[in-house]
Amino acid sequence: MGETPSAGTRSRSEKTLAFRLLAALVVPPTNLAVRFRFRNREKLPVSGAFILAPNHYSEIDPIVMGVAMWKLGRMPRFMAKASLFTVPVLGQFMRATDQIPVARSGASRDSDPLAAARVISDKGLAVVIYPEGSLTRDPELWPMRGKAGAVRMALQTGIPIIPAAHWGTQKLMPRYGKRINAFPRKTIDVIFGDPVDLSAFVGRARDAATLTEATAVVMAEITALLETLRDEKAPPERWDPSKNQQSETGRF
Repeated sequence: MGETPSAGTRSRSEKTLAFRLLAALVVPPTNLAVRFRFRNREKLPVSGAFILAPNHYSEIDPIVMGVAMWKLGRMPRFMAKASLFTVPVLGQFMRATDQIPVARSGASRDSDPLAAARVISDKGLAVVIYPEGSLTRDPELWPMRGKAGAVRMALQTGIPIIPAAHWGTQKLMPRYGKRINAFPRKTIDVIFGDPVDLSAFVGRARDAATLTEATAVVMAEITALLETLRDEKAPPERWDPSKNQQSETGRF
């Protein structure tokens, strides 16, 4: 499927000097190691703010999805610890590429994600948020239980969530792997879905129950896309680390 003419226009406007410098470092070695196959590329918005919500099972996922978005004309932004923006050179580069600072501690913690959402909306950015929060604990790499950050942001601001899935990245770098297996060249399939329909949750109190239910809808969309790529069915019950005596962070 080809890109629309407007995608090229958007690509030129978003590919700033800072992004081109970053791409010069990241894209060529990625191209040597990876061949991308895209499905439903037309479902990735060519303009305006959105949250891209992919599955997460390899520590190299952000690079894979970042390069995939670059190839389709949208510049990837990620939520990052605010402290990183104070690091010399790195902080300047992150600001130049409109990465999103989020405070992790202190009095501003509760309000900071909403402030970040306003930046995303006002600037029309595309931000990648992994709803699982960390690498899936599922033994077969299916998406596990999600967290509410993405849907909270979407319901507060109206920013659409675009579900996505990728498969093949585990051959490039296995979950918790310590090195990249660049050769032979790997094929990574990437698929995008329609914006997640969260209309049933608009106007409801954004309490834990509502956010959990809405997050389950997002995770179901991501899982369905991954089923398409893998040509198999996911387990009927999504993996829950707490029910399997696992920590949700760190290696295991």
